[in-house]
Amino acid sequence: MRAHEACLAKRSFHDQVVVITGGAGGIGRALARSFGSAGAKIAILDLPKSNSSKALAELTQRNITAIAAPCDITNPAEVEAAIADIRRKLGPVHVLINNAGIVHRSAFADTDISVLRKVMEVNFFGAVTCTKICLPDLLATKGLIIVVSSIAGLAPLYGRTGYAASKHALHGLFETLGAELAATGTATLMVCPSFVASGLEAATMGGDGSIINRPRSKVGNLSDPNAVAEQVLRAAQTGKRRLIMSPVGKLSAYLSRLAPSIYERMMIKNLKSELET
Repeated sequence: MRAHEACLAKRSFHDQVVVITGGAGGIGRALARSFGSAGAKIAILDLPKSNSSKALAELTQRNITAIAAPCDITNPAEVEAAIADIRRKLGPVHVLINNAGIVHRSAFADTDISVLRKVMEVNFFGAVTCTKICLPDLLATKGLIIVVSSIAGLAPLYGRTGYAASKHALHGLFETLGAELAATGTATLMVCPSFVASGLEAATMGGDGSIINRPRSKVGNLSDPNAVAEQVLRAAQTGKRRLIMSPVGKLSAYLSRLAPSIYERMMIKNLKSELET
């Protein structure tokens, strides 16, 4: 047992530069607190209109070194400039956390293609862009790429076709990238939360792209962002490649693979009502 534990020696994030996309939001801020408390220097990537200043003030109160680099992650030029600014102020990137995301709740038949494209641009191509730009640093530092996916990346999720597609795409790209980088010392970690009280639902789009205020359905209890962030930190420290959270998440992942028809019936039963007017 001791030999096994020795093989799982904790990765230290002390004095490492951790870039978090969507870092001003619920899960992003919790990740910033967790990694910052572990000694990391935090760089928040979020939209200029986000609450980055509040996030920075909170981190500063905790004596965590942190900066904000406002940008739109769907704009490669803005990301390039933001990462260059981070390098100048903090140094090379050791950890990239692709956390930024948006969601829609609408049946595919009622969803504009523009909405599906927007979800893919932020959730998938935004992560791809940030990773591509940070990759030279991550290779040089033998760093870590963390991707905040979802159980929707492993199993269908009713009423969220575009969201599920974006998360499935993340798994396809980053798990393949993890294999390509295995010999370099640069690692990947896929994080799959279930339903989280993250604040993301407040900006949920309907099928026409407008913000909706219908209450969402959920399965199980909402996870606390702080608990999610602590699990991510522990998984990152011990070198996990995939982290599936909550009993509901684990059941969904396994059931959708082993008994897809049963999973589908349960999912429809729990989530169908949120699309009904």
